Amino acid sequence: MQVSVETTSGLERRLTVGVPAEKVDSAVDTKLREAQKSVRLNGFRPGKVPMREVKRRFGDAVRNEVLADVMRESFIEAVEQESLQPAGMPGFEATKNEAGQDLEFVATFEVYPDVELAPLDSVEVEKPVAEISDADVEQMIETLREQRSEYEAVERAAQTGDRVNIDFKGLKDGEAFEGGSAEGQNLELGSGQMIPGFEDGIVGMKPGEEKDIEVTFPEDYQSEELKGQAVVFQIKVNSVEAKQLPEVDAEFMKAFGVEDGDLEQFKEEVRKNMERELKNAVSGKVKEQVMDGLAQAHDFDLPEALVKQEIDRMRQQMMQQFGGGQQFDASMLPEELFREQAQRSARLGLVVRAILEKHEIKPDADRVKARVEEIASQYEQPEELVNWVYSNPQQLQQIEGAVLEDQVVDFVLESAKVEEKSMSYQDAVKPRDQQG
Repeated sequence: MQVSVETTSGLERRLTVGVPAEKVDSAVDTKLREAQKSVRLNGFRPGKVPMREVKRRFGDAVRNEVLADVMRESFIEAVEQESLQPAGMPGFEATKNEAGQDLEFVATFEVYPDVELAPLDSVEVEKPVAEISDADVEQMIETLREQRSEYEAVERAAQTGDRVNIDFKGLKDGEAFEGGSAEGQNLELGSGQMIPGFEDGIVGMKPGEEKDIEVTFPEDYQSEELKGQAVVFQIKVNSVEAKQLPEVDAEFMKAFGVEDGDLEQFKEEVRKNMERELKNAVSGKVKEQVMDGLAQAHDFDLPEALVKQEIDRMRQQMMQQFGGGQQFDASMLPEELFREQAQRSARLGLVVRAILEKHEIKPDADRVKARVEEIASQYEQPEELVNWVYSNPQQLQQIEGAVLEDQVVDFVLESAKVEEKSMSYQDAVKPRDQQG
């Protein structure tokens, strides 16, 4: 098999491969003889169709089928022979394809780039450090009460924090505008769900009361017709409900796994959950900064095939999150919506792989086991899940991949510039983009 390689541009390679005629022709003959045994044609007994008739009717289709197999197999042999690492599927083109003559085809594809690792001490990380105080625990208990609150109808005037049921109609220059009306809508006052001034205008209204409220749409409102426009909302309050928080009693604590109603034990359970949340939040922020640092420290050409794979993955992910069960073609989502993030993800994947290979980092069996057990602990029969994961290579590989990422983060942190920053529990668990 003759092979030549040409660099066309950047990471693109053009591989020209010559395959002896005998390899193709013999494979075609073999398939035609197999077809002859089963083909049925009028005027011939099964299995007795003359070979010339089989070739006439099926020869071209069989040759094309053989060509696809031969080119794919020969391509694999050729890239191994030339020590190439294809990124994505190649495009094939048969340039010489005549029976009795050597086959020649061209495969065009991209290769993975050679990643030269930057010094890891260029990575800078700010690690949150926080303590969980008794006041933090009390605040969390109040949050849990809020989550289990119920509403009870009242006849007094509405206050911030109440839930009201309203009918409203929006008028601009005396005319109703699209999307500005609703009936029987529930609204929690103070939630910020509506435009500024709308909820404040309802505070003080009683059930059955009607009132006109003048408000102005924000300049950055999504509707061009309503940006910065002054409008009037005709509002009717149908009902007012006050939020009722549950008592921290035995029944309340039982809902969170504390069966005996012991308040101190309940607080301890709340604290443990907060400590777990804090640990995960800090770990997530540190990992995010390490990955940001690695992405910023490395700049190299990316295989377009790899970027497109990431774009397709992100499209499908968005479809799962927002598409529901509706029939929707993910390819309709524009590539540019994902390209920048896909490039970052592809680049990080290559950098992480280079670190793993250069420093021979393998999955830590103890960490993998701990991760599996941590996942399993959330289920009623954890041992069954542990056994299932270890008997499912694909699932185990996913967990090993996540552990390897953590090991890479730990490895980078050994060289990175890490600065600890003290902060409150609330700030420590907030996403980075929400911190002040």
